[in-house]
Amino acid sequence: MLPTLLKYLDRRVPRYTSYPTAMQFGPEIDARAYERWLATFSDTTPVSFYVHVPFCAQLCLYCGCHTTAVRHYAPIQAYAELLLREIAIVGGFLGGRSASHLHWGGGTPTMLAAHDFRAIMAALRANFTFASAAEITIEIDPRTVTREYVTQLAEAGITRASLGVQDFDARVQMAVNREQSFERTARVADWLRRAGIGSINLDLMYGLPYQSTASVEATAHRALALDADRIVLFGYAHVPWMKRHQRLIPEAALPGSSERFAQSRAAADVLIASGYQPIGLDHFAKADDLMAQRQRAGRLRRNFQGYTTDESRTLIGFGASAIGTFPDGYVQNTPSAVAYRTAIRAGGLAAARGCALTEDDRLRRDVIERLMCDLYVDLAERCAAHNSSADGFAAELAKLDALANDGLVERSGYMISIPERARPFIRTICAAFDAYLSEDETRLSRAS
Repeated sequence: MLPTLLKYLDRRVPRYTSYPTAMQFGPEIDARAYERWLATFSDTTPVSFYVHVPFCAQLCLYCGCHTTAVRHYAPIQAYAELLLREIAIVGGFLGGRSASHLHWGGGTPTMLAAHDFRAIMAALRANFTFASAAEITIEIDPRTVTREYVTQLAEAGITRASLGVQDFDARVQMAVNREQSFERTARVADWLRRAGIGSINLDLMYGLPYQSTASVEATAHRALALDADRIVLFGYAHVPWMKRHQRLIPEAALPGSSERFAQSRAAADVLIASGYQPIGLDHFAKADDLMAQRQRAGRLRRNFQGYTTDESRTLIGFGASAIGTFPDGYVQNTPSAVAYRTAIRAGGLAAARGCALTEDDRLRRDVIERLMCDLYVDLAERCAAHNSSADGFAAELAKLDALANDGLVERSGYMISIPERARPFIRTICAAFDAYLSEDETRLSRAS
């Protein structure tokens, strides 16, 4: 079947962590619009938070995040003070609001000194009410975190940690400027468990320079020894026109589309054979993990962090480039450190762009999310839930029928399902419902 499907691997399609995607964000949703959304927010259900820390000890060449490498702590300390101010500003609108989930991302959140991390956590708890069962997660670079810091994380209430691994092959690590031994990673996982942070995620990647199917498979086997609850298998997105540091990666050493596909399948096979349940496009979880449970129950969600068990429909982002989700749409803080500092120090919000949702956006978002999470959607049912009719999706259904001819989709009327063999092509299938995506899109990463 693969030769027939190779034509789909080079298509450039979004990852659909939102719909509309960030490519549709514009300046019409700015700080004033964000303030208006906060002021009129009336939903009484718990909200979620994301805190972005855009600093690293060194820059990994594959990175697509808004982050920068720093050698001194002064800019990080100044940034921590800005986060405290921003939390207070938002708390002025939503003070006391119940929170169900908090995710620390970056960059490397553990670049914050322990006292600054504790201060920010204290500010969040002072302004908002965290449920006793709230999940508080953090991304960790095992190369830089210390055992003492891990203890501080546990005392601050962290419940889950995500360890960046990517690949254990030394040649690959050198090519992407991330040298990290298996032993070091295992040591940090042990520290986390001994401190009481028993829920651990691992991030792996395929499609990196000098990777082969055999080396990716070997990394997956080694990762099993870390006994993580969840493993994410990302495909490297080579977008040097957006991330200039990626130009340092030798393109001749990058695998082609068919090799990337083989790498992703080989690693997935290792994980599934060891008892992990495949989740959507690129996540794997132990069968008794909450993510696997939510997936089986049809309650899995997708947001800017990927697949999530967080069921809140409102996400508030803190920090430069952080994105928030509101009933009315999406809002993103400026990625510019200077602009972020200027806005927050002036006592205002730092939102610079976003997107207001239409009713059609909400419907398409719902359809895409269910396909991304469940590999199935009843289009007529979803339309009815949005007071719409599936009759308006004739063009989209025609696209799906073309995909069905190649075995990527199975359709019976408005019942749409993605067979297991087509799981790697979920993004391409969801693109059929994307009203904004152009056929000649070149800014996005490849579907493989």
